Formats: sequence, structure tokens, C-alpha cells
Amino acid sequence: MATPPLTTYNKYTETLTLEELHLSEENRIKINQLIEEFEFIEALSQYNLPIDNKILLYGSTGCGKTATAHAIAQRLDKKIITLHLGGFVSSRLGETAKNITEVFRNARLDKAILFIDEFDFIGKSRDEDDKDAGEMRRIVNTLLQQIDALNPETMLIGATNYVEIIDIALLRRFQLKLAYDLPSKPQLDLYYQQLFDKFPPVLIDFEKKYGISYAEAKDYTYQQVKKNIIQAEKTKKDKSS
Repeated sequence: MATPPLTTYNKYTETLTLEELHLSEENRIKINQLIEEFEFIEALSQYNLPIDNKILLYGSTGCGKTATAHAIAQRLDKKIITLHLGGFVSSRLGETAKNITEVFRNARLDKAILFIDEFDFIGKSRDEDDKDAGEMRRIVNTLLQQIDALNPETMLIGATNYVEIIDIALLRRFQLKLAYDLPSKPQLDLYYQQLFDKFPPVLIDFEKKYGISYAEAKDYTYQQVKKNIIQAEKTKKDKSS
């Protein structure tokens, strides 16, 4: 059977390690426990203890949810299958339930990590488009069935910016729910310093921004550094002309 569209298959892309990620202490402890459960899965199975293999990452955009999924895949040396639920559902609504079943099947066969981004899309769709409510209910039921059918060696990671609109029955399936909040000023100062270490002082002479995500801080830093490089090159050009 053909692989459904809008799905990315890879072992893991070049990414940050778990140690390099800026995680809250609570999230780091829970993720380390998760990793160790998979590393000692045989010992735990002797006592019929369930593995926490269904994780929901929720909160502000740009705060490391996708990076966390890839870092977990890297640590466990697992293939990661990424499914962007919004585009997947919108592209061919009538076939979504069947295609979701196929994606989960491939994840189970490979004992992979299935990373579902935009996990809230079904909730938003049900709220905004009554004519497709029946199809959305079928998709939710399919997700419930497929999540319940996961084997212990396969991991499901969902990511959302809007946890409050996800179906409560789906939420209950996730054993771990990790919040990703905007970083504090001290956390951003540490992150800025790591970014600044790559450049000479003359290129990092600008005001820092706060109340933003790590991704926004990185983009902002690189924009300012590039601006300073270009200005320096212009000055050299003017002096030599």
C-alpha cells in the first residue's frame, strides 16, 4: 500500500541533543524517565509494567516542542515519522481516517516515533465547520483506536499550541503532558550568551529582546548580527573608495 501524503520519514535530522535543549527542570526529569523506560523496557515488562509511550507537548510556539521530539528520536536511535495533521486532514478529508491508519501501521512496524504536529487541528475543525463534523468524529475515533493499538516499542508524540480544544478522550490517552512556556529573562539571557559566543563583540552590540520564544530570540539575534556585518562591510567599502 502506498505511503499516505504529507508524511515525512527519516531516522533523525541534524538536531540538538537533549542535553543542548533548553528544557524546564520538570520536563527534563520526565523526559529522562521516559528515555530510561525505553532503555530498560525488557526489565519493566517482566513485571507487566506499562511503558509511557504517549506524550503530548503543548504550549507556546517556538519553545522547543519539535526539537524535543527529534532529540528523543536521536537518543533512542529510532526513526521519526512526522505528520502535520492540519495539512494532512485538509488535503483529502474523505480519506483521512484511512491514511491515519496507514501512518500508525508503518510506525508500529518500524517501532518508530510518530510525531503528530498541529494535534489540535481536529478540535478547531469541528468548531469551525459543521458540515464536516461527521468526518471529524470519524477521524477522532480512528485516532483513538490507533493510539490504543500502539505497541510498547512505538512512541506517539503529539504537539499543540492549543491544548484546551483537543478532544478530552484523546487527551486522556497521553500518559505524559509536558508544558512549554515562554522562557524567563534569565533563561533567555543564558540562551543569548550561547548565541553570542559564536561572534566577536563588535557584531553583538544590540539590545536584547525579552518575552519571546527561543526561536524568535535566535531569529532576532541572527538578523541583528547580519545587519552589523553588512554595516561593517559598507563602512570598509566607503573608506576604500
